[in-house]
Amino acid sequence: MRSKATARDVAREVGASLATVDRVLNNRGGVAPEKEQRVVLAARRLKLDRALDFRAARTLRIGIFVQPPSNPFHAALAEAAECHNRGPNPFNFEFSVLHVDPGAPNCTARTIREIAGRFDALIICAAEDPEIVVALRGFAATDKPVVALATDFGPDVLHIHVGPDDYRAGMLAGHLMGRFLSREGGKVLVVAGMSLMVGQRQRREGFRAAIAEGFSAIQIVGEVESGENGEKAGLLVARTLSRHPDLRGIYNASADAAEIAEALARVQDRGRRVFITHGLTEDRRRLLRAGAIDAIIDQNPELELRIALEALAERFGRLETGPETTITPVCIHTCENC
Repeated sequence: MRSKATARDVAREVGASLATVDRVLNNRGGVAPEKEQRVVLAARRLKLDRALDFRAARTLRIGIFVQPPSNPFHAALAEAAECHNRGPNPFNFEFSVLHVDPGAPNCTARTIREIAGRFDALIICAAEDPEIVVALRGFAATDKPVVALATDFGPDVLHIHVGPDDYRAGMLAGHLMGRFLSREGGKVLVVAGMSLMVGQRQRREGFRAAIAEGFSAIQIVGEVESGENGEKAGLLVARTLSRHPDLRGIYNASADAAEIAEALARVQDRGRRVFITHGLTEDRRRLLRAGAIDAIIDQNPELELRIALEALAERFGRLETGPETTITPVCIHTCENC
């Protein structure tokens, strides 16, 4: 029978002193982060009992950039971060939520530069603005990881992207719209939140591709941009309805659902119009059950943050194997399954 591993075995494995291994495993600090990572991974690999529930001594501070709570998806991300801080926290990460104005990317970029020295990693859900890209590139150049949620910053920034395949999510919305409108088809409006949000742009591209490929009776009569402002989204939809009273469908690639539903409720024949949007919240669940929304495509922000956490834990050597994939699933909700 093979004997249990000991701290001496770990020391031999990583080429460290027994005193160093003891300091790491007993959370006494004073060990360089890189050496601490090697000790922890070796201890777990050797199945040392004390390492199985090991919590790293040094707290890593993670800044998470989200929009204000008026955006439900971002509110859910912020709440998930706060829940993590209150939970068991096996990787010893501490989240700090930083709210950003989606209409002021220069302020976001300035904040990234100002707080760079305070954080070991950043999680960000923001537009692919040139100033933000430059600021993130500078942060990543210091060998600190960046995780992007919802927006993939592409090759310009060394980062980990966590989120759904937005192009396919947009295609899913297009196929849903086509099936709701059936052979009759009709005019459809596309609502964007911010054109600089890569994820939203990919959704719109996927939606258009699905309509073009399979639903020739559907005509996309326009694409409007709300700037992530719900009131503006409602006004833009109302204006389009006045110009196109025969409008049959609205696809919202952003978060401004309630105000769009209100604009639809004010016109006749609401039942003839299809409204598809993203992000299931309690308010939208009620709208879905009331028939004010026909379908919601949800991407589960809590899951995205958990995967981001695991990816960072692997990056910092606090988890031997990270998530199998950083591409997250989406779910379709209608009044029947909400």
